[in-house]
Amino acid sequence: MNDALAQLLQASQDALFLGFVILLRVGGLVGLAPGFGESTLPARIKTVVALGFTVLLMPAMASELAPLRARTGVPLWMLFEIVTGVFLGLGLRAFIFALQVAGTVAAQATSLSQLLGGMGGEPQPAIGNLMVVAGVALLMQMGFHVHLAEFILGSYRVIPAGALPDAQSFHDWGLAGITRAFSLAFMIAAPFVMTGLIYNVALGAINRAMPQLMVAFVGAPALTAGGLMLLAIALPGGIIVWREAVVAFLLNPFTVAP
Repeated sequence: MNDALAQLLQASQDALFLGFVILLRVGGLVGLAPGFGESTLPARIKTVVALGFTVLLMPAMASELAPLRARTGVPLWMLFEIVTGVFLGLGLRAFIFALQVAGTVAAQATSLSQLLGGMGGEPQPAIGNLMVVAGVALLMQMGFHVHLAEFILGSYRVIPAGALPDAQSFHDWGLAGITRAFSLAFMIAAPFVMTGLIYNVALGAINRAMPQLMVAFVGAPALTAGGLMLLAIALPGGIIVWREAVVAFLLNPFTVAP
């Protein structure tokens, strides 16, 4: 009886240690991941999601994380795991930043900055809210939780548990993510920027030809109506472009383009 209890206690300790190690990386990653890390989502739900991913990954990581129990001394590797999880979460979060930047640029270009104002914890134009909500809904529809689990498993192959992350690799990967996010944002907002440019050029020509006409009062409603119509036409295409970029990243997340 005592032997059985001792074995059960040892198995429980091993399981708790394994779950703790995985949670160090998963906690920061899930807290920043699109959909799961939104500011409007309660902290309790984020905690449950992180624990769910931890339990899901425990059987796959049992043999790989077991040697960490033998390490002695100050456990700096725990700090490394937290930093790795947060950094990987920021890599995923960059796609949400791309939608927010695209929404801000599009709203400023089409005079829709204040229409149907922000609904989240951080004030942002309505177009940015629409893009973020549409992008998160699309991610969840395409099984993002499965891709996220694969992403976490792949991170252990690239950055082993307890290992000191390579600063140069982190730098290159993060810089590539920022570059990709801004290029994606301006690609999505390009139709709105071009429309705003054409509108201002046309308005300037009309004002030059008819100085006595108050073109601002005539053109502002036209720009707002045109912005709404353009939003209905261009937003689905922009979200599709964003989805393709997310899928390409999830299929090969740790490759840095030359």
